[in-house]
Amino acid sequence: MATVHLRIGDLVWGKLGRYPPWPGKIVSPPKDLKKPRGKKCHFVKFFGTEDHAWIKVEQLKPYHAHKEEMIKINKGKRFQQAVDSVEDFLKKAKGKEQNSDGKGDSKGKKTSNKPLKILEEDDEDLSALKDPSEKDLTDSDPEPSTIERLGAGPGSGFKWESSPVKDDPHFHHFLLSQSEKPASSMEPISKRLKIIEEDTGSTSIQAADSTAINGSITPTDKRIGFLGLGLMGSGIVSNLLKMGHVVTVWNRTAEKCDLFIQEGARLGRTPAEVASMCDITFSCVSDPKAARDLVLGPSGVLQGIRPGKCYVEMSTVDPETITELSQVITSRGGRFLEAPVAGSQQLSNDGMLVILAAGDRTVYEDCSSCFQAMGKTSFFLGEAGNAARMMLILNMVQGSFMATIAEGLTLAQATGQSQQTFLDILCQGQMASTFVDQKCQNILQGNFKPDYYLKHIQKDLRLAISMGDMANHPTPMAAAANEVYKRAKALDQSDNDISAVYRAYIH
Repeated sequence: MATVHLRIGDLVWGKLGRYPPWPGKIVSPPKDLKKPRGKKCHFVKFFGTEDHAWIKVEQLKPYHAHKEEMIKINKGKRFQQAVDSVEDFLKKAKGKEQNSDGKGDSKGKKTSNKPLKILEEDDEDLSALKDPSEKDLTDSDPEPSTIERLGAGPGSGFKWESSPVKDDPHFHHFLLSQSEKPASSMEPISKRLKIIEEDTGSTSIQAADSTAINGSITPTDKRIGFLGLGLMGSGIVSNLLKMGHVVTVWNRTAEKCDLFIQEGARLGRTPAEVASMCDITFSCVSDPKAARDLVLGPSGVLQGIRPGKCYVEMSTVDPETITELSQVITSRGGRFLEAPVAGSQQLSNDGMLVILAAGDRTVYEDCSSCFQAMGKTSFFLGEAGNAARMMLILNMVQGSFMATIAEGLTLAQATGQSQQTFLDILCQGQMASTFVDQKCQNILQGNFKPDYYLKHIQKDLRLAISMGDMANHPTPMAAAANEVYKRAKALDQSDNDISAVYRAYIH
């Protein structure tokens, strides 16, 4: 029985949890990233993404030996892009080898006498693809490991473990997405990436499987309901339909449903009807009052809840509202999850939202394909209310930051400085980001078409300040920003983008 030895630099197919096998490369982990206890594993960088993960050796296959097999069973666009990235990497690596050999012959440089290890199962020696910057295995690197091969053909001999990662209490996997300057697909992972581990009593914070590596989503066979087709909800529903989910929609303004009916959605006459017809019902509305009314009002969701029905609240509301909704849903035998989203209309349309979930863990798992369709990453944050708290903190920071940027732009103008030059300098420094560039460009162009409503960020600031008061924690920066947004609302900017806070400084 032949044995495949895997080590740093090898190209592999890695399978993580319920996701399909994905091409990657075994790399050195950051020095401050501890190796999981338990079964042997390698740290893998996935192609076509900025994701990394510890993968158990029994969930790894050599790339070349199983390439044809994997291409046959995976047809998604992202998957094909990932395979193309591998092929580009191989071409570049081969070119570098040829150039290196040529230079060595012409200049008489010494070459290493270390023999290359030839892998019996592969047509190529994958270890030759090892980056020069990557060191050989040491005590801090993933341990050398083997995969037993039972057959000779590339499509036989291996069986993926079907048990999900979560069943192994000693094995934690972390997909660590970089949101700053994207590194090239094969650069070593940045040292700044951290494992998320917190011990805060009943609160369990875990990084979920990133959806960025999912190239071919298998939609759940559960019937999905969606209530609320605003800026965020419209993009979410569109992506659910594109990925093959069966979706029933409802909106307070019924005409908004028409487009989605044309795309294949079904129409629900009331929230109660949608909840009774569907296995999982999502809602995404504007504020706590709207969220309560949707559940508790006439023909509301609660009237359609039966034992086993799932309700997922995606609205950004306060923790108290979440607690109330959770209690009334579960009192009818329903299952409750909160899942507010971080992002904008554009990110919603692109299926690149960040989902923060809390509540019933089994509902979170049942929503897996839905979250893959609508977002790039999801986090499970423990008991109901935690996602609301985290989302309000995130939006508090974003709202305060946007107000500060607007203040800087207007101060530049007031002191005779070029606003465009201010932006150019800002985008070359540590605060450079797509968010800053887009918002500032929109301000300079006078374009305040909503990507995230100003009235909603002001609502989130207000709720965050209230949350701080209840925790006896000062929020003076948020309070100051809140006053600026209130002034912008008084200037009739509520339905414009959050960047319209700029107008509060020029009137």
